[in-house]
Amino acid sequence: MEKYSLVSTKIISQNPYWSYKLDKYVLPDLSEGDYHYVETPGSVMVIPKTNDDKFIMVKQFRYLNQKVSIEFPGGGIKPQIGELQSAINELSEEAGISSNSITKVGEFNPFNGVTNEICNVYLAQELQFHHANPDNSEEFDIVRLDAEQINELIKTNEIWDGMTLASWSFYYFNILWSKQNDI
Repeated sequence: MEKYSLVSTKIISQNPYWSYKLDKYVLPDLSEGDYHYVETPGSVMVIPKTNDDKFIMVKQFRYLNQKVSIEFPGGGIKPQIGELQSAINELSEEAGISSNSITKVGEFNPFNGVTNEICNVYLAQELQFHHANPDNSEEFDIVRLDAEQINELIKTNEIWDGMTLASWSFYYFNILWSKQNDI
């Protein structure tokens, strides 16, 4: 498949978290098309795992959906500090956790027709708990669950956040499932 040729890029709107852009590009039939999308510096999700095989998640109210969501700690990448430090900071701010062992387990695009964002997924182990320091727009309850409980909450749609679901799939299939099946 051939790449589309870029004609021009225009920022329609911008805020501290993302830019809404309009690209003019050449379509396969050589006509010109418009592509509207969101550009971000990326995001991170952190799967904190305790020594007793529990996972720390945060429960918060999500304004756009007007309902409570159970999620792994995460947020946007701050370009000045990079993805790993952004992951470390989000873990601390949202869950009140620091980690002596944090490793990248995957990355994905959460909505590839709408954004160029890449979400970087980390597994945090050897956890130390301290006081969380969320942003003034955030309020969290901490939830401790084992893998079976997480899977059950996914089945019952109580865990419905897409980035959490994708992040859990990296852990579940690449780490947990592989160990259980000696792959």
